[in-house]
This record gives sequence, C-alpha cells and structure tokens, in this order.
Amino acid sequence: MSAPRQRALVLLSGGLDSTVACKWAVDNHDVRLALTFDYGQRAALREMKAAQAICRRLGLTHRIILLEWLAEITHTALVTHEQALPHPESLEDREATAESARAVWVPNRNGVFVNIAAAFAESEGLDLIVAGFNAEEAATFPDNSPEFVEATNRALEWSTLRHPALVSPTQPLTKAGVVRMGRDLAAPLDLIWACYGGGEEHCWECESCRRLKRALYAAEAWDWFRGLREAGPGHE
Repeated sequence: MSAPRQRALVLLSGGLDSTVACKWAVDNHDVRLALTFDYGQRAALREMKAAQAICRRLGLTHRIILLEWLAEITHTALVTHEQALPHPESLEDREATAESARAVWVPNRNGVFVNIAAAFAESEGLDLIVAGFNAEEAATFPDNSPEFVEATNRALEWSTLRHPALVSPTQPLTKAGVVRMGRDLAAPLDLIWACYGGGEEHCWECESCRRLKRALYAAEAWDWFRGLREAGPGHE
C-alpha cells in the first residue's frame, strides 16, 4: 500500500534540480503552490519565465515573491553587474569551485526561501516544502546538503505549529543523476533555465551552465536536450 499523498509546496527556480523535484512532487503528492523568488539575480526574468511555463505545463498555481531587500544586501556577481560571473577552469578543482561559490553567494538565500515557504505552508495547511538540492553542489554550497535539510527541519519544529517538512528528492544525486531522474519522470526539461546570466540562450560558460552541460553528457542526454530546446516547448 502506497503512502498517502501529502499537501506540498514547491520551491521552483526554473532550473534543472527544482524542475525535477517539482515533477516528482506532482507525481507523488498534492502540490498546492509553487514559489519563485526575484531577489535581483541576473537571470531573474529568465528564471521567472521558465518557472511560469513549467507551472502552466504541470497545472500548478504559481506565485512570484519579490525580495528587493535581498538584492540590496547582496554584493556578489550573481546580482551585481560590477563583478564578472566566475568561470572556474575545472569543476573538479575544489579550491576553484569554492571560490566560485563565494563569488555568487547570496546571504542566507536558501534559509530565507525555506522560511518564507514555511510561512506559506503553515498558513495554507501544507505538509511538505519540496526543494531541488543535489549532492554535487553540496560540496561547495552547504545549503544544498543533507545537514542543512536536517537542521532546517529541527528549526521548523520550533518556529511553526504545523511543522511542515523540508524534503529534497534530488539531494542524494549528482547533476547527471538529476538529469536521468528528470528523463525517467518526463519532467519538462525543455523549459528549464539554468544559466547564471539572463541572455537569450544559456551561455554554457558560467559554472551553472558547465555543470548542466557536463551532467547532460554524463547522462548521454546532451543531443536529446539540445533537440528539445531547438524544437521548442512541448516537443518532449
């Protein structure tokens, strides 16, 4: 007998991990809301456009939360155009990727997002907050780690009455594993936006693009993905 479907909220940036986590949530739970945050990031418009399209495809209620104050206190390249986006030479170089992570760090970003989501979940009587974390980026972004999820859930036991739980079905996986999971779930990967920049197309040079490209090649899905993008929405 399968576990009962729980009422869920999804944190949806429009990127690979959150889109796959969102499709998992739709398949396994009762998703009542998807939240996307505009905190002044360079790719905000592209991320919001992607998230809106994903929610239309999956039939989800979508809400954009504007966090102007977070943009004001973020002084790294993810938000300010005064600094160049980092392009680490090797994704295997821990020192280089750690430096790259610092260059795009947003103060307490996932902590802020999850706590806002917890307020919505408590208000709407929801059980789960679904996020798209992954093991690969947890090496340099600690707010992707299992320890972050565990600590957050302990905090929510104190800061909420309903105790909604933060879960991430993609968290144990590498990016290649997330790609494979997304294909297995028929997630709308043709709609994602994974680039740190906000151009017309992915730059394929920033760390986020390079991780996606490496993952697609490792999952033997690069040609498939490019075909989807070239064909346009709806050609899965």
